[in-house]
Amino acid sequence: MRWESIPSCCCGLALNSTPFAALLQSCIHSNSLRGCRRVHGRLLKTPFSSETFIGNRLIDAYAKCGSLEDARKLFDAMPQRNVFTWNSLIAALTSRGFLHDARRLFESMPEPDQCSWNSMVSGFAQHDRFAEALEFFVSMHADDFLLNEYSFSSALSACAGLADSRIGAQIHASISKSNLADGVYMGSALIDMYAKCGRPSDARRVFDGMARRNVVSWNSLITCFEQNGPQNEALVLFVRMMENGVAYDEVTLASVVSACASLSALREGKQVHARAIKCDEHRQDLVLSNALVDMYAKCRKIGEARSVFDRIPVRDIVSETSMISGYARSSSVEEAQSVFMGMLEKNIVAWNALIAGYTQNGEDEEALNLFLQLKRESVWPTHYTFGNILNACANLANLRLGQQAHAHVLKHGFRFKAGPETDIFVGNSLIDMYLKCGLIDDGGKVFDRMVARDEVSWNAMIVGYAQNGRGRDALCLFGRMLASGKTPDHVTMIGVLSACSHAGLVEEGRVYFHSMTDEYSLIPSNGHYTCMVDLLGRAGHLEEVVKIISEMPMAPDSVLWASLLAACRMHCDVEIGEWAANKLFELDPSNSGPYVLLSNMYAEKKRWRDVLRVRRLMRTRGVIKQPGYSWIEIGSKAHVFLAKDKRHPFRKEIYGILEVLKVQMDKLNTNVYISREVFSCSSE
Repeated sequence: MRWESIPSCCCGLALNSTPFAALLQSCIHSNSLRGCRRVHGRLLKTPFSSETFIGNRLIDAYAKCGSLEDARKLFDAMPQRNVFTWNSLIAALTSRGFLHDARRLFESMPEPDQCSWNSMVSGFAQHDRFAEALEFFVSMHADDFLLNEYSFSSALSACAGLADSRIGAQIHASISKSNLADGVYMGSALIDMYAKCGRPSDARRVFDGMARRNVVSWNSLITCFEQNGPQNEALVLFVRMMENGVAYDEVTLASVVSACASLSALREGKQVHARAIKCDEHRQDLVLSNALVDMYAKCRKIGEARSVFDRIPVRDIVSETSMISGYARSSSVEEAQSVFMGMLEKNIVAWNALIAGYTQNGEDEEALNLFLQLKRESVWPTHYTFGNILNACANLANLRLGQQAHAHVLKHGFRFKAGPETDIFVGNSLIDMYLKCGLIDDGGKVFDRMVARDEVSWNAMIVGYAQNGRGRDALCLFGRMLASGKTPDHVTMIGVLSACSHAGLVEEGRVYFHSMTDEYSLIPSNGHYTCMVDLLGRAGHLEEVVKIISEMPMAPDSVLWASLLAACRMHCDVEIGEWAANKLFELDPSNSGPYVLLSNMYAEKKRWRDVLRVRRLMRTRGVIKQPGYSWIEIGSKAHVFLAKDKRHPFRKEIYGILEVLKVQMDKLNTNVYISREVFSCSSE
């Protein structure tokens, strides 16, 4: 019905206000605020203008057509109100997010009914005020109001938002006692709640107990396994769904494709893609297309990902970010940058994806430049941003930039705590950066000030102490780790054994090595055996090393043999050294290190024929000894020195200072002879 259908001259002849109510409903359907006001104007000329029923309809119409101000004015002017009057305005306020006003109105309401309470529970839940939504739900239940599907579903949504499965399980118990327990709608809501609380087994139990299921039920459980794992269960459920004759939709396909992405299941992902192509409705769905781009990118099929991306009629940030991540993962950073530069709107996820792409592909300076651009454009960085930036600083061993990034971390209030949005890994990245820059104590300060620590935090400090020669500090920290209730893993034990090696604690090293299997159920790897070889080799227990190698359950790698060869060089054991060197010649024939070490061992024993034999073998195999590098950073510029390289712009000054040092050392009657060849180190 249209408002023009009632002539103004006949308004007074209407028997009741029903025609006006129909006109207002028409205004709601067409979202016509102007129509509402014209109907209201005509109503004022009729005897029905003060009628509560039509006043309630007007409030509802004004609110749904976008004028809460008109709705509130009408509410305040109404001479008589009933419960529907209050509910109309409360529903309007909660739906538009004016929760403070809704709460005040609700609290001033003479007698709230079931609808009033439901509006408060659902309104607060829909606007992510989950705790308050549950407070209203509990109060509603305490006041003995009947809880219906609307009440329960809103409360379950709040539990899902809080990931509070304890209260969710209590609500589940209440539902089980009601006549709603067998409803498909309630079952789907419970599955969704358990899924978002990370309890897939409980979600599966609800699903299996449902007498009837619809596509929403199936989708909820498939999405549950896709997000919580095991992801292969999502694929199994999809097959069962088709076998049961349930028609899947684009939500089903998107979840299954995402599961394929997590599993790198390219063949299954292509099969789902083929099903989507056969249906025009599914083929054009943006969420499904984005999932396909992500799946192909994670399966290293960047060409197929780009093909899907190019066919998306209207892309969003998710499409472009998935494409950037895919290019970065496949080391195509230039293409990732091209997509990034073409984005009309860039969110922090896109910035993080490109920064991560640079760091993952060794382009750390580009990552730092992009971070500076991000700051210039006033984009608010996240913990992922800082994690990648600190990794770039660590890789470059750039302490100055790392300290600046640390200052930004502090300004943004990161405290390195656990939780749904944990930022512990930012603290771990800070520790790693300081350790790689040689500032062990600064790394320790970050560690001590972290609110929460995970295994990576402990391992980073233990390994860092060990690598920097502070073995006893590493072992002391390991004791603190055990006292805190943390269980060591393989990386922890690498650090502990390395610490024993650097500190010369042979007996302690033996004890820790055997404790791996006896106390912590850890099977030693090549790395742990290498640590033991290094520990025992440094201490001169070469026969014990030979015994350990012969009893290893796996073949020793080149790192282990190199460690043994270095120990033989230290203790002048040519026989075992030859054994280790020959193994290295087989595993890594182009590496000059073993040839040089073995040659030096022969030279110390004055076995000149063997020295010539090794050097001839190097020439025959085309092995060239790579020159050594050293560098120093002065004024934020790195100066790299290479033996017999005369390209440094200040080489004359460098040689001059070296000559002065040589003269001074000669005057002090040092017994060190410094050849001119040793001093011919210059910078590129």
